[in-house]
Amino acid sequence: MVQNQKIIKKTRQQRESANLPDYEKTYKHFSWSDAEKQLATFAHHKFNAAYIAVDVNAQNFRKNKVALYYESDLGQKEQYTFAQISELSNQCANVLKNHGVKKGERVFIFLPRIPELYIAFLGILKIGAIAGALFSAFQEEALFDRLENSQAKVIITNATLFPRLQKIWKRLPHVKEIIVVERNADVHALPKGQHISYFHKELQTASNVFHPRAMNKDDSAFMLYTSGTTGKPKGVVHKHFVIVQQYITSIWVLDLKEDDVYWCTADPGWITGITYEILGSWANGAATVVFDGRFSADKWYAILQDYKVSVWYTAPTAIRMLMAEGSEKVKGYNLSHLRFLASVGEPLNPQALFWGQKAFGLPFHDNWFQTELGAICIANIPSLDIKPGSMGKPLPGITAAIVDDKGKEVAVGKEGNLVLKPNFPSLMKEIWRRPKKYRSYFANGWYISGDKAWKDKDGYFWFIGRADDVIKTSGERVGPFEVESALVSYPGVVETGVIGKPDALRGEIIKAFVVLKKGVTPSETLKKKLQLHVKQHLAGHAYPREIEFIDKLPKTRSGKIMRRILKAKELGLPIGDTSTLEEY
Repeated sequence: MVQNQKIIKKTRQQRESANLPDYEKTYKHFSWSDAEKQLATFAHHKFNAAYIAVDVNAQNFRKNKVALYYESDLGQKEQYTFAQISELSNQCANVLKNHGVKKGERVFIFLPRIPELYIAFLGILKIGAIAGALFSAFQEEALFDRLENSQAKVIITNATLFPRLQKIWKRLPHVKEIIVVERNADVHALPKGQHISYFHKELQTASNVFHPRAMNKDDSAFMLYTSGTTGKPKGVVHKHFVIVQQYITSIWVLDLKEDDVYWCTADPGWITGITYEILGSWANGAATVVFDGRFSADKWYAILQDYKVSVWYTAPTAIRMLMAEGSEKVKGYNLSHLRFLASVGEPLNPQALFWGQKAFGLPFHDNWFQTELGAICIANIPSLDIKPGSMGKPLPGITAAIVDDKGKEVAVGKEGNLVLKPNFPSLMKEIWRRPKKYRSYFANGWYISGDKAWKDKDGYFWFIGRADDVIKTSGERVGPFEVESALVSYPGVVETGVIGKPDALRGEIIKAFVVLKKGVTPSETLKKKLQLHVKQHLAGHAYPREIEFIDKLPKTRSGKIMRRILKAKELGLPIGDTSTLEEY
């Protein structure tokens, strides 16, 4: 395995300021029941994740602390305290109750990143219904697949997005009501009709007092749809107990403290946005920044500066896009409040990590989890030395291993399947209406992640690729991430996507799709230079025999490169579900 030997050492001062100066020793006897006791708010081991996230803070010393800083793409700015968020979500819960929503029924949110999204999500959980989050870029068929499968009863949307729902409403007999958020809409342009109501109008007459339903910890709280390589998107359901792990990992991994201003750039349409922008982060009392706008390096730096952000959690794709703009731009902003950076969504290339260290004086800390896992499970926590390219180490309470296809652990340094013992709070409860699919995740006492990885002698885990992404060329197995990292380290390369392409002689050859910086001209000479660079920095067998320069890679809105889309297009195959892709 190729391993970057340049370890980023933590200073003694950094270790002492971190929450876990020696977590392996401190938490040797940790159990999730210990963490559960910290959040016990109802009698008889009952839970409500929304109550824990917001209402507890609204009743203590954080009552008047800002919970949410909101800024729109047009510069509209608002802020809400924990008390205000609590009362508004109580009103939303009362509105849903008036519409006859009952425990376990599905209420889906189809909104951009506006305050009403967060208020509605909490209100749904408070009433005991199951919240669903939908990307605002979804078109009709993507919406239909999710709403039909979930049998959602109520949808909360706005006037801009309503026409997409209108086209499919007749095909969704389970949808009994659509609640429209009026924000920024011309009152005359609001949709009208039977079973259409208005969010703020109803909130005005709803009581701000609501006693959240005390739920069993295994009761369903929310669901998200995630796409695989084949078939329809699957609904991953999480329970209220998930907040225990979301809360504790916000401390361990993101190092959230009382006086932090925190910015997670994820959309709540995927798991990071719910876990570390609503539930886990707010349970810790973090003041959270939400920006509803498109990416711009200058705008992002301005947000970091203007809100005095101290903890920043983003995706490798965004880091690479900032990297392409150069480190000089950073110097035009006062980012002295930044103290901790983290990354998630896909593996963090070492080159991006080193750039972050140079540009901000701080390294990005990579971590790993999945929609199905609900919260971070493996991470480069603040107190650990960073091995660039590594996922980090399993957190306390998480047992991770690398096993062969029979479930037997492999030797240190050997590639295998990344698996976890399924005994932690944030693990999914079910795949909605697909019990056989749910069972397929488990074998030989392990949760099978579907990722290939290896573990080094120090206990750090190293991501290779998805099991169906790993390339076997001339008898050698090559992880696309390693090749992508090598290519990105070449000057002038912004990002890459690597696939295996069938070849009669070698089984597969490696093909790379490369996005170049502005001003860099594609050429055959550059292709040869890139191939040589990979040979010299990775391995002779691991270089891309084919390179294609493209303007943009297909990615999910969470920033993951969709290699299967690249492969399908290359081979002329159906590309499958593309509903979670950004525009491509």
